[in-house]
This record gives sequence, C-alpha cells and structure tokens, in this order.
Amino acid sequence: MSAFVIDAFEYARHKERREGDTPVAGLDRLSAETADRSGTLHWVLVGGADQLGHPQLTLTVSGSTKIMCQRCLTPFDFDIDSESVLVLAKDEESADAIDVLLDNDEIDVIVGTKTLNIIELVEDEALLALPLSPKHPVCPDQSALEGLKSAKKESPFAMLKNLKQQ
Repeated sequence: MSAFVIDAFEYARHKERREGDTPVAGLDRLSAETADRSGTLHWVLVGGADQLGHPQLTLTVSGSTKIMCQRCLTPFDFDIDSESVLVLAKDEESADAIDVLLDNDEIDVIVGTKTLNIIELVEDEALLALPLSPKHPVCPDQSALEGLKSAKKESPFAMLKNLKQQ
C-alpha cells in the first residue's frame, strides 16, 4: 500500500497526522488549470472525530501556482491557502443523514474508504480553492485595456447606413 493511500476510518480513529509537499506538475487535473506546471503545494492531513463522535479528517493545503488572468491574459501567482473539515460516512445514505444532522456548510461529509488517496484529496482541495474567473487585483499592463476602452466605436446604425449607401 502506498504511503499516500490510507484507510480513512483507521486514520481518523488513531488521530494520525501526515504532511508533505507535492509539486503541481504531479497533479494532472490542477496542472490543466494553471498557466504552467511550476509551484508546490504543502499539505497537512490530521485525523480525529467531531463533537458527535463521527470520524473526520482536517486537510490544510497551501502553496502557490501560476494561473491566467482573464482580464489581461497574462499569468500571475495565485496563493492557495485552504482548510477543510471532512466528516467520514460509511455510505451515501449515511453521508446524507450526517450532513442533515450537522447542518453546517463549512463541513463537508464524504464517503470514507479503506483506500483513500491523500494526493487526490489535496488536488481536489487545490482545485476548489482556484477562482472561477481569475483576475489580477490590478493588471500590470493597462495599456491594452485602455486602448480598447478609448477606441471609438461606430454606431451599428451608422454602419448600416454606410452599407446602404454603397
């Protein structure tokens, strides 16, 4: 069994803790969303139980990757700093019942397995941390945007009039 594949329930019961660094280049789904494959994610996974005794995992992911700005189409560094609490359930039916019982949007209930891949969990967390439409707070090169804004747009009716006269 790989060092990154765990029995989620035993991990939580023994209150285990693991941490590591994973290069973005080794995460195919995340790499597909980034501007390049550079960067490293640091992760910490801690097992335990919630206040009601349900087994849970707490996952913290931090690091930096390059993503493409949707406004100016240049890459920029994006810092990922995310923490999730994952309560474990035996099956989908139990997961739904626990979710209703907890009634907390900040806690996710997942179906635990004896072969939970930590790296896949880390990649999922990083993907969820990415913005849907990434943008610089202030784009570095405003000249292209200013050029588009200042360009005089001809009225569609004037264009039709010109076509009609030809």
